[in-house]
Amino acid sequence: MLTRSVLTALFAFATPVLAQLPPAPPPEAPPEEAAPVEEAAPVARELTSAEIAAFNQAVTDFTAGQTAQQQGDNQGAVEKYDAALPAIRVAVEADPAKIDNVNFLANALYADAAAYGALGQRDRLIPLYEESLPHWRKLVEAKPEDATSRTILAGILVQVGNQKLGDADVAGADPYYTEALPLARKGVEEKPGDPAARNLLLSVLIGACQTSMVEGMRDEAINLGKEMIADGSIDAANRPSIDALTGAAG
Repeated sequence: MLTRSVLTALFAFATPVLAQLPPAPPPEAPPEEAAPVEEAAPVARELTSAEIAAFNQAVTDFTAGQTAQQQGDNQGAVEKYDAALPAIRVAVEADPAKIDNVNFLANALYADAAAYGALGQRDRLIPLYEESLPHWRKLVEAKPEDATSRTILAGILVQVGNQKLGDADVAGADPYYTEALPLARKGVEEKPGDPAARNLLLSVLIGACQTSMVEGMRDEAINLGKEMIADGSIDAANRPSIDALTGAAG
């Protein structure tokens, strides 16, 4: 068994695909009524004039951050994203049921994390991922058929799980892999031949086979990894871990 070395699969940090930005509210505009839900929705409040102005500036800053990130200027991107985030957080706190703003915050945190990852600043990346998790969960719950949101949520769960596993927190890592596994399986079910979906599932299995007591998890990771090596679809992040697993398996 592999007890000392931690096998992790880290995704390449590409510019994230972002959902459409929510429209900026006009000054003093009343909040939209939240759609009825079974449970009592949190009490919303109106944004103040200053908060509306800050939100509008956040939209501008976020757009500038996207432009910088797409041009490879990740330092410029994180400066703009960091400037945008406080006002977006306030908007979500003011009306947590407003899904457009939840979506905006989830994407802003994800984009900021990706930019920090590209800069090699993993110490900034993981806290942003952890902050984004409840918002991505809410988006997936609201639209379970949205494959993009499911994929992003699964990928973030793997990254946080890998970080905890790297810190030797096996018990802390396991719930993240457990949550990611059905999301990744669903992606493969929907697109059986898609290399990205299969590599995401493989990443989850690589982590889960080191933390889970579920029988067969390790064999599933090895078998899937061997299949993907054979057909050339395994990515560079997953290959070393599968090589280590297969070598240890003899």
